Amino acid sequence: MQQSRRLPSVVIVGRPNVGKSTLFNAILGQRKSIVGDEPGITRDRIYGEAEYQHRRFELIDTGGIISDDREMIPANILIQAKTALDDADQIVLVVDGRSELTANDRDLAAMLRKLGKPITLAVNKIDVPKRVNLADEFFELGFSDVQPVSAEHQLGVSELLDHITRDFPEEEVSEQVEEPEPEGPRPIRVAIIGRPNVGKSTLLNALAGEERVIVTPIAGTTRDAVDETIVHEGQEYVIVDTAGIRRKGKTHLMAEKLSIVMARRAIRMAHVVVVVVEAVEGVTAQDATVAGYAHEAGRPLILLVNKIDAVPNFSRKEFTEKVRDAMKFLEYAPILFTSAKSGRGVKQLFSLMKKGYDAASHRVTTGELNRFVDMLHSETDVKIKYITQASIRPPTFVLFTGDGRPLHFSTERFLINQLRKRFGFEGVPLTLKVKQRQPKS
Repeated sequence: MQQSRRLPSVVIVGRPNVGKSTLFNAILGQRKSIVGDEPGITRDRIYGEAEYQHRRFELIDTGGIISDDREMIPANILIQAKTALDDADQIVLVVDGRSELTANDRDLAAMLRKLGKPITLAVNKIDVPKRVNLADEFFELGFSDVQPVSAEHQLGVSELLDHITRDFPEEEVSEQVEEPEPEGPRPIRVAIIGRPNVGKSTLLNALAGEERVIVTPIAGTTRDAVDETIVHEGQEYVIVDTAGIRRKGKTHLMAEKLSIVMARRAIRMAHVVVVVVEAVEGVTAQDATVAGYAHEAGRPLILLVNKIDAVPNFSRKEFTEKVRDAMKFLEYAPILFTSAKSGRGVKQLFSLMKKGYDAASHRVTTGELNRFVDMLHSETDVKIKYITQASIRPPTFVLFTGDGRPLHFSTERFLINQLRKRFGFEGVPLTLKVKQRQPKS
């Protein structure tokens, strides 16, 4: 599998709660990392592409590093950060300008110096002029490049970028008219959603072919939405691993609440949604709730049943019946059985994602639709005078009838099933709108 082309890489590191994610968002110009007052909110490497003074670069936000913490999640954060640091062209070490240097700051600085890479010390939370002198105290860490910033108030960020991007290649700025976009398929954006600990991150790693996301047996490890660009058989996929979505009553921590907001945002931005359920616990009411978010958003949907190798004598037929019974509103969604851990069945997901995107993007001519409706008149009690497709993604159809009354549920379901069968809208929710046909004057 082929990955995106190489850009200069800037990695932001620091101990927990010094403002790394706020700085990341300030440079990137959008809220991509979760920001809050709880330490340890960012755990995975979060990637973004930034541009400053016509210099494009990859920006990476890492989890807060506690260098001597032996607990599972902090240890994995350190592994993830080191992976990013190995490929870094510039490292930005963030410290809290309002607090004194800690042992963890010193240990992290010592670890970074051993890498032999360019390091800039960003002294954050310097938001008023009288605090600028506080940055001088941090020369003690032994770095010559010290930049006072306030990521929250966007102070000193330009000066920081001037410094860290000075040796990056500058792209030529053409005064000519913009060239048309290159031919070829557009990237398909995919959101992987599901309740906590069903194997979403393991699935992303299996698709990407590398350990790109922290995977642990602890529920709720992923909190940020993490994206990976993968090219498979000439088609580019931007796959977003979202935080596990809990019921509202279970989301006491601010970070968990923000994770739900960002996961649902990922669904809205996605072209295709993969809902992961697990074979061990079976289908739960929470699975149906999570899938309902994607259905309500009108996205093509794939139900992926993970961990099938963990169930002795697993029956696909029996499990399919359980899924269809628990999620009657998703009768149109294909079901894929996999073991993300072993990679079994995972590659089949690419073709399903492509089919879902193509189906959602399909447009049927008005002539075809009205010929189709003429054939159905003997099978429905509603006289449809005219039908047209109003939009794609999701496919939306407007029906003109004599009285404009809403369709009976059974009639609407019949028409949707026939449209899906006739025009290939498998895996895609369809929307029907009814209007009254105005008489000709």
